Amino acid sequence: MNPSQKKKNLSRRSFIKNTSIITGSFFIVPRHVLGRGFIAPSDKLNIAGVGCGGKAEVNLPYAFNNGAENIVALCDVDDRMAVKAREKWPTAPYYRDYREMLDKEGKHIDAVIVTTPDHMHAIIALSAMQLGKHVYCEKPLTHDIYEARILTQAAKKYKVVTQMGNQGSSGDDTRKVEAWIQSGLIGDVHTVHVWTNRPVWPQGIPTPTGKFDIPKELSWDLWLGTAPQRDFNPTYLPATWRGWVDFGTGSLGDMGCHFVDVPYRALKLGYPNAVECSVGEVWTGFFQEAVYTDSYPPSAKIHIHFPAREKMVPVELIWYDGGIKPERPAELLPDEEMGEWNGGMIFEGTKGKLMAGLFGTKATLLPSSKMNDAKFPKPTRTSVEKGSEGHQTQWTNACKKGYGTYTSSSFDQAGPLTETVLMGNLAVRSYNYSEKDAKGNNVYPGRKKLLWDGANMKITNFDPANQFVKRNYRGGRQLEL
Repeated sequence: MNPSQKKKNLSRRSFIKNTSIITGSFFIVPRHVLGRGFIAPSDKLNIAGVGCGGKAEVNLPYAFNNGAENIVALCDVDDRMAVKAREKWPTAPYYRDYREMLDKEGKHIDAVIVTTPDHMHAIIALSAMQLGKHVYCEKPLTHDIYEARILTQAAKKYKVVTQMGNQGSSGDDTRKVEAWIQSGLIGDVHTVHVWTNRPVWPQGIPTPTGKFDIPKELSWDLWLGTAPQRDFNPTYLPATWRGWVDFGTGSLGDMGCHFVDVPYRALKLGYPNAVECSVGEVWTGFFQEAVYTDSYPPSAKIHIHFPAREKMVPVELIWYDGGIKPERPAELLPDEEMGEWNGGMIFEGTKGKLMAGLFGTKATLLPSSKMNDAKFPKPTRTSVEKGSEGHQTQWTNACKKGYGTYTSSSFDQAGPLTETVLMGNLAVRSYNYSEKDAKGNNVYPGRKKLLWDGANMKITNFDPANQFVKRNYRGGRQLEL
C-alpha cells in the first residue's frame, strides 16, 4: 500500500486523535484524509446536513425536494434541535461532531448544507469544500470578513458548487430592481437607505452570570467550537446567540445579506472604502452610560461608503436597525406605507427615487404616480429554472451539473456581499473600543470614519479596528486553503 492509500485509509481512532476532538480545539480536516467527493451513479444527490434545527427545517426539506435527492447524514451538537430531522430521515446516520461525520460518511456525501450559528459557518464549509463537497451555507456566509474572503477563494480553488442562504437572490423581484436601476430609470443613484425591524432578540445587555448544568442533550464544547471558552448559560441558545459577538453577527448579519443584496447587485458596489456609525446607548442611571461589548448594541445607524465604479457615481449606503428608520420621503403620500413591516429600502437618484421591501418586493417609483407612465426594462440576470422549488433546489440541480453552473448566490457573489455587511459590524465594534486617558477615563478613539483598504482587508487610519477583521479561534488555529 502506497503512502497516499495509507492516508486515505486512516482509521477513525487516528482521525479523532489528529483532529483533537477530545481537547476541543478546531481546525480544517485535510483533504487527503477522505479524498475528494464523488457524484453517485444515480440521479440523486447525497446530502449531509450540519445543523438540523432552525433554518435547517426549511433548507433540508427543500433540498430533499420530495425525495428527488437523498439526505444521507445528519449532524447537530444539540439533540433537541435534531428531533424533527431525525424523525423525517430515520435511516440517515446522526452525529454531534461534523468532523466525525465527514470521517465516517464522507465517501457517501456529495454535498453539505451548513445551518449552524454564524461562528461555525466558515470552518465547517471549508472542511467540506476541501473534501470536494458542494456547499450550501446559511447567511451571513461567515462571522468575520477574513473568513468570507477565504471561502470565496476556496470555492474557486476546490471547484465546488456553492450557494449562500439568502433566498431572495433567486427571486424575480431583486432582478426587477436591478434592471430598473441599471437602466437609469431614476438616474445616477448616490444614496441608498436600508432598514430592518431587527433585533427581535436581546441586545445591548450585560454578559450573563451564574452556574448552570449543561443539558444532557447538548455538547457545549462542540457548540462553542471556534469561540472563546465560557461557561454554559441558557441565555445563549437556541436562537439568542445572534446578539452575542462571539457567536452571531447581530441585526446586520441576520438581515443585511437579504436587504443589502439588492442594492449591492443593482449598483455593482464591490468593496467599500469607508464606514462610520452611531449606536444606541444603554443608560443605567442619570448620566450613567453602560457599554456592553460582549453584546451588539440595541440599535445602530451605519454609513458605508463606496467609490465610483465603471460609469457609476460614488454611493453612500445607510443601514438602520433597532427601530430606527430613515426620514420619510417627501414624495410618499401620507397614507402610503414606507417599506414593509420588516423593513425596506429607498434608492435616491438624480432623476427620482425607488422604494422596495425585503428582497426587492413591491418596487415602486416615487411618487407612486410615476408607475403609470414609466417604461420598465426586463430583467437580464439568469432566473431560477422553471419548475424548480427555489433557492435550495437551484443549488442541488447545479451540483449535479457540476462546477461552473450558475447559482443565484454562489460564493464569488456571496463572499464580497458578506464582507460589506460585516464592515458594518466592524464599525459597531470599533465604536465602543475604549482606551484610558491620563486621568483614567474611558475615551473612544474608534468613533470616527474608518478608511478601508478592501484588497488588503485593512483599516488604514485606526489600527485597533483591524482586530475585528479576523478573530482567533479557540485552540490557536485559523482557516487555511
